[in-house]
Amino acid sequence: MQQVGVVGLGPIGNRHATIYAADPGAELVAVCDIDRARADAAAARLGVPAFYSVPDMLSGAKLTMASVATGGIEYGSDHYAPTMQALEAGLHVLGEKPISNEIGPAEEMVALAAKKGVCYGNNLNHRFTPAARLAKRWVDEGRIGPMLFMNMSMWIMNPRETSPWFQIKALHPHSVDIMRYFCGDIEAVQCFAMKAPGRNIWSTAQFNMRFKSGALGHLTGSYDIKRGHPMERCEVAGVDGRFVIDDMFREATLYPAGVSEKTVYTNPIFGGMRDFEDTFIDRLNRFVAQVNEGVKPAQIDGSGADGLAAQKVLAAAIESVETGKVVNVS
Repeated sequence: MQQVGVVGLGPIGNRHATIYAADPGAELVAVCDIDRARADAAAARLGVPAFYSVPDMLSGAKLTMASVATGGIEYGSDHYAPTMQALEAGLHVLGEKPISNEIGPAEEMVALAAKKGVCYGNNLNHRFTPAARLAKRWVDEGRIGPMLFMNMSMWIMNPRETSPWFQIKALHPHSVDIMRYFCGDIEAVQCFAMKAPGRNIWSTAQFNMRFKSGALGHLTGSYDIKRGHPMERCEVAGVDGRFVIDDMFREATLYPAGVSEKTVYTNPIFGGMRDFEDTFIDRLNRFVAQVNEGVKPAQIDGSGADGLAAQKVLAAAIESVETGKVVNVS
């Protein structure tokens, strides 16, 4: 049983706290936010103490785990301090994505978790669906065969104009993680970006990638498409087969090479995922379960190291936009 404190009580942090309160493998024991009104409101709703700084929460509550759901610039700049404080105290930590909007702080967090021997996960929730797990099983069983290419797309409407690289840094940790989940590490990136009409940021981007396996990847992403469209599509092809996942959990289809029949998984109406929030439930429950089971930190599904790897790909993509060159991922 994990005793959990949630840091950052915006909409996402409140979602985290609600999920932990309902998880039989966890006990929500504290909430924390520098905004006292937000902390007090969450505490009253959930029946746990409120704290207004991480050090006060660490000294005032008995914790084994923290969930860091802060935001900041490009949704990631405020993750560093509370994560480092929680890791230094020996807590397991699940952090929101992006792991950080800058590579240096992300590397420090991953390194400290390794030094402390604690589990550190990132909320890369798009891989935490029955459809994605089934497709990963197809890959592991060899039903796709040697990889050839992957096409990925993700788009939502987000009118915020917070920084030139907001769309690349904040949206695409998810899509890059899905690409790495199925096809492995990415070694080189070429990226083109545009500012859609009325936008001041690089709000739509297109990436070409080369995986270390030699397979090729393509990603299209945008903050400019109005809701109502499908949000995400993933296609992976190999010598022996191809699969497509529509909208994360809605449907996964396997097309074996040379065979006229296909295998289709459709999210069930009863007992299936209801909506996007269920991907959060799946992800958070999975982290708690792995920690309770004693899974080694290096084997955590959707780890901090995975979040860092995705962010390094995106840093290379930004360099590619700036220079017009193909950039190797460091």
